[in-house]
Amino acid sequence: MIKYVGVNDHQVDLFEGQYRVKNGMSYNSYVIYDKKIAIMDTVDIHFTKEWLRNIHNALEERLPDYLIVLHMEPDHSASIQNLLEVYPDITVVGNNKTFPMIEQFFPGLKINNKMIVKEGDVLELGAHNLKFVFAPMIHWPEVMLAYDTITKSLFSADAFGKFGALDVEEDWKEEARRYYIGIVGKYGLPVQNLFKKVAGIEINTIYPLHGPVLTENLNYYLNLYNIWSSYQAEEEGVCIAYASIYGNTKHAVEELATKLTDCKVEIFDLARCDMAEAISKAFQYSKLVIASPTYNNGVFPPVEAFLHGLVERSYQNRIVGIIENGSWSPTAKKYIEQYFVNSKNITILEETVTVKSSLDESSKMQIKNLASKLKSI
Repeated sequence: MIKYVGVNDHQVDLFEGQYRVKNGMSYNSYVIYDKKIAIMDTVDIHFTKEWLRNIHNALEERLPDYLIVLHMEPDHSASIQNLLEVYPDITVVGNNKTFPMIEQFFPGLKINNKMIVKEGDVLELGAHNLKFVFAPMIHWPEVMLAYDTITKSLFSADAFGKFGALDVEEDWKEEARRYYIGIVGKYGLPVQNLFKKVAGIEINTIYPLHGPVLTENLNYYLNLYNIWSSYQAEEEGVCIAYASIYGNTKHAVEELATKLTDCKVEIFDLARCDMAEAISKAFQYSKLVIASPTYNNGVFPPVEAFLHGLVERSYQNRIVGIIENGSWSPTAKKYIEQYFVNSKNITILEETVTVKSSLDESSKMQIKNLASKLKSI
């Protein structure tokens, strides 16, 4: 039997100090209740007491045998010491990279019983046998997953997680994409390597460390992760990301949007929007238009932050259009292009729009040409 003992966090406003989470977060933990009892990961330190109460109730007067540490990030490991204070004889299960991190987070912590596992090792609990699958750099080096060979359940660490607490109803895909692109997006190759490891394994249930337990239509979730980690577009469409000082660059973006008939278009004002959402939407669509005023011989700071976020997450395999604005020496295009110089398979359209202060007939014609190109490819 697998029991949920995690918690919901509605106190947090910025997850990891940067991602807005209007619907909070869940920190998932599970108790595998069997001949041997295993606790799967801990929770954020602010919810230790609630979590320990959940564990006490789930144990039904028994003592736990194992604490399995799949991931050492503090939102999942911060309560290790507190658990050991209550159950000092529990065996802590991790790998060679797990235990040095435990020492770093909890200097001098005494662990009476320790089990170091290797790739492919199996921990027999009874009606549940856990096979360990290492997943380094998704998105920390010590990460591993646990596959229950009997129930065909995958304890997936941070994979297949999402923003949002479990007591709030919301669309899985939007917040899962924002979570994946923001936190794991840079590590597409390790995710693809993990796909190769688990290819052909039957999975009935996925137990992530954030978000809901996934039990139905698992191919849907697996397919999205394959798309995201291979840096392909989910769908045809145009993401337009801009910032505007006095409104003239915004007017150019609005003009372009009116010309993109029969296209799915989403527009983001980078000075005001959720930056993580804008970045995730750039990954969602096949085409991106970046519009920026020239600012201090470069690009406007919100646009620069957006560009940094894209390339940091290995943005690739996309078509990019550029709108630049400048009153005396427009240079935004040059600096936008420089951001992508080391990116893979980025096609920057020749149909650049250059606005000099405000729209005129020449720049409107350039916008028309850009729209035609975006619709034709």
